[in-house]
Formats: sequence, C-alpha cells, structure tokens
Amino acid sequence: MTTASFQEQPRLLRPDGSPVRVLVVDDETAITELLSMALRYEGWEVRTAGDTASAVRAARDFRPDAVVLDVMLPDADGLTALGRIRDHLPEVPVLFLTARDAVEDRIAGLTAGGDDYVTKPFSLEELVVRMRGLIRRSGAAAARNERLLTVGDLVLDEDSREVRRGGDQIDLTATEFELLRYLMRNPRRVLSKAQILDRVWSYDFGGKANVVELYISYLRRKIDAGRQPMIHTRRGAGYVLRAAEPEQPPGCGPQSAPGARDTP
Repeated sequence: MTTASFQEQPRLLRPDGSPVRVLVVDDETAITELLSMALRYEGWEVRTAGDTASAVRAARDFRPDAVVLDVMLPDADGLTALGRIRDHLPEVPVLFLTARDAVEDRIAGLTAGGDDYVTKPFSLEELVVRMRGLIRRSGAAAARNERLLTVGDLVLDEDSREVRRGGDQIDLTATEFELLRYLMRNPRRVLSKAQILDRVWSYDFGGKANVVELYISYLRRKIDAGRQPMIHTRRGAGYVLRAAEPEQPPGCGPQSAPGARDTP
C-alpha cells in the first residue's frame, strides 16, 4: 500500500458533508486493524465486528454506507450474515472478503447479493479503490474536491477563500478563516484548545487559551448569528462543529432537560 496513491483521489463524503461510514466484519483482528487503518486514512468512519451477531448489531446502530464482509465467520457464514445485515440495510453495498478463490465461491457470493469480491491475500490499495467505486455507485456519497469543504449548509472554498452558509457569503479575517477550516476538516470531532492553538496559531499551550475563546466568539457572530448554531462548546473538552439540526415548528419536537444541551 502506498499512501501517495490514496491522496491523489478526491475525498468521498456523505451528502450532509459528514464522513462515509464503513463496517468491517472479519474474525481476524490483524485484518480488521489493517483495514481500519487504510479506510480511516480515506477520512472515513470505521466500525469493526468479529462475528455475525456483532455485525448485525453494528449495522443496525452504526448505519454504515458500505460493508466489508468476511465469508467465513465463527458463528455463521458470510452469506447468512449478509442476509441479516440486509434486513436492516436493504441497499447497503457489500464487498466480500475471503480466502476462497474458486469460481463457484465467487458466484455464490455475488448471487447472494454481494456487490464485489476480493480474495486473501489482497492489496489494500485495490480494496480501497473497489470500496470507493461501490460507495459512489450506491449514491451514498459523491467525490468532493478536497479544496471545497462542506458541512451541512456551510461551504468553504480553500482556493478562493470564500465562505458561504445557506448561499450567503460570509467575510472572514485570515485567522478566522484558518480556524474555520480546521473545524470543518474535523466535523463532529471535539477539538481541544491546545489542538486549535497548535494547528491555527502554532503556539505551545500555556496561558493562551483566551485567544481561542475570542476567535470562536468572532466566528459564532458570523457563522451562527440568526441561524441554527453549528459551533458548540463541550465544557472542559473543547469545541465541535457539526451540521445544524433542522428547525422545528414551535411546540414540536422533544424538550431538552435543563443543562442537557451543548453550551452555545
């Protein structure tokens, strides 16, 4: 596997700008760790399982956009696992992974509803390319230019340095732009003040946290003012940017208990 070839490919994202989700099912820990590393390098979220029962639970809870599935599992064969996963996710694309290379085994897997088939030993690079193809064809995600970052209705163009939310242009200073870019490159991930200082200002952490707080407040005035908030504070942990939740009519939707919501 060469990381350079991965970097040449445009990034795949879900329609809402969040990372693609992949479920890897194999009872060999070394393989799940290797695949997880390669798929996370793509910027995807990865969940692993070692048997059919845990794979079905993960499919139900994690809602992956694609599945890498070993044909030989300790509690059932992969074809059985596929059927149970498809009970929850009828359209999810599945790539079978197996040591079997007989033509009959390939036909059995594809006939059962598998979308692709890779035999062990395999090339990580080839497997990632096949997964990208499956995900694109399924419509779960599309290739996005790495220079265009999108989270919900917020779009940042790294080339033109333009920022828009809901189609409205937002003017940012150079530092505000760099801060927002870092947040948007890590959607739904809590970033500590130390991490932000290191990436945006290249400062060592030590008494300068107020700089982060100040610029977060500047961003909020421009990004969130008059809109559903996207930038949230996790007390004692840091800040997180995520797509805004759709607005609900007055009186609709669950009421949050006091203190249950993120700090604005």
